[in-house]
Amino acid sequence: MPPARRGRSEPDAVTPAILINIDVDDLDRAVAFYASLLELKVGRSFGASGIELVGGSAPLYLLVKAAGTATSPASSERRRYARHWTPVHLDFAVPDLEKAVATALAAGATQDKAPETHAWGRIAHMADPFGHGFCLIQFVGRGYDEVATQ
Repeated sequence: MPPARRGRSEPDAVTPAILINIDVDDLDRAVAFYASLLELKVGRSFGASGIELVGGSAPLYLLVKAAGTATSPASSERRRYARHWTPVHLDFAVPDLEKAVATALAAGATQDKAPETHAWGRIAHMADPFGHGFCLIQFVGRGYDEVATQ
């Protein structure tokens, strides 16, 4: 396999890059939400089809996909932006859970239930304005090392 092209968010020949892609149906609303919540800045614009947000540990790509369009050639499922479940979701580690929850709610998120406390920290289960679930996590002590077995 040839070395990967190097760029702002492309992997090098040794380290794979993690890219976060989020389908949305309203680009301006998505940029306002995620830039506000995560204090990210616009990197590259892809016209009306998407925006790159940078400033976190991985670039976040907001990709415009109309509601009702196919999610995959291998599936009959259609995109929808009401609250939905997905087996893969994002957790955002934040230094102040209450502040992050308030920011998310003010930007259009919904909160699924009250924050929970665990040995590793606290978690708030949320959904973005497009129905995608995510969690806000505030680590305490040694974070996940508090419960790690090896």
